[in-house]
Amino acid sequence: MLGNFSFENPTRLHFGDESMKHLSEELSRQGSKVLLIYGGGSIKANGIYNQVIDILKDNHKEVFELGGVPANPTLGKLQEGIAFVRKHDVDFLLAVGGGSVIDYTKGLSASAWCEEDPWEKYYIRKEEPECRVLPLGCILTMVGTGSEMNGGSVITNTAIKRKVGKVFGSGLMPKFAILNPRFTFTIPQKQMVAGFFDILSHLCEQYFSGEDDNTSDYISEGLMRSLIHSSVIAAKNPEDYEARSNIMWTATWALNTLTKMGKKQDWMVHMIGQSIGAHTNATHGMTLSAVSLPYYRCILDAGLHKFVRFAVNVWGVDARGLTDREVAKAGLEAMKQWMKTIGVCLNATELGLTPDIIESVVDGVFILDSGYKKLTREEVRRVLEESMQEQ
Repeated sequence: MLGNFSFENPTRLHFGDESMKHLSEELSRQGSKVLLIYGGGSIKANGIYNQVIDILKDNHKEVFELGGVPANPTLGKLQEGIAFVRKHDVDFLLAVGGGSVIDYTKGLSASAWCEEDPWEKYYIRKEEPECRVLPLGCILTMVGTGSEMNGGSVITNTAIKRKVGKVFGSGLMPKFAILNPRFTFTIPQKQMVAGFFDILSHLCEQYFSGEDDNTSDYISEGLMRSLIHSSVIAAKNPEDYEARSNIMWTATWALNTLTKMGKKQDWMVHMIGQSIGAHTNATHGMTLSAVSLPYYRCILDAGLHKFVRFAVNVWGVDARGLTDREVAKAGLEAMKQWMKTIGVCLNATELGLTPDIIESVVDGVFILDSGYKKLTREEVRRVLEESMQEQ
């Protein structure tokens, strides 16, 4: 059954290939000193940068730029941003990029005027801001994280090899998000499919929990089926607008807090994957794909009823003549074949995981207890070892 909950999401979305025409009206509601935040510079090569700059100038904004946000945003980059904001006293943050850039921008929004150590306050103690926070908006160029419509922010502390997420309240959600599927066409195939798996993982983390037969799970199953269908098409033809637009919309709904309502959530795949990423700087979605199968095999018996439902309702497994465990395993096998079809990583060795760093990776995993089974440290190690053997 559904538990008790409150739902709020203040982000205003503009979706479609004409969505950029709404940027001017959104900027008219914001301050005059805008910090434009982006990643490695691909937005300059594909023309999005010039579009944004022209609209900012048309709206008489004083524009400052902070580029070079890495795929796994670091504490050092966050500290650089804090110093930049304080120096120029900007009053609005505009993120143009994928989830990493938007995650970083939320962290900067909360940290720019924080008098404490933001790493300790937000990412370790998980507290909310008590200082002035900067409003932010975003223009999405890569789908996967759902960061355009949630309060999540993930930062890597490279000094101690810890990659940690903080989910801020609604005050740190973007004021608006521009979602043009065509802006996602130019990202490399590897990043594209990694984002596809990130979407599925978000849904699974919320789906595999103790509550059954509720609306949230039915929504998740529909979103998963939509993703599976469209991702196969997009992997073959990345410029299929219908497929890419459906995937973009699915990604937003997969992690805008809707499908978690009334449920516990697991998130152990993310905890293990993020520890790999902290050690190897591997692509986030690929760290999730590398550990998902061994993790779900590990907890399958504890959540057998839901894995049966997953197999039948999401993957179309015919349960006739099979035991529940056979059905559940067939579902994971179908998931594996889909993963191979779209081309995501199955083996963590490909991401730089080696036997000599496994203990450190295990040490970096935050073990949660909200899923079907609380893993021991030894089971976390076994998941990693099995991932290194996956074929």
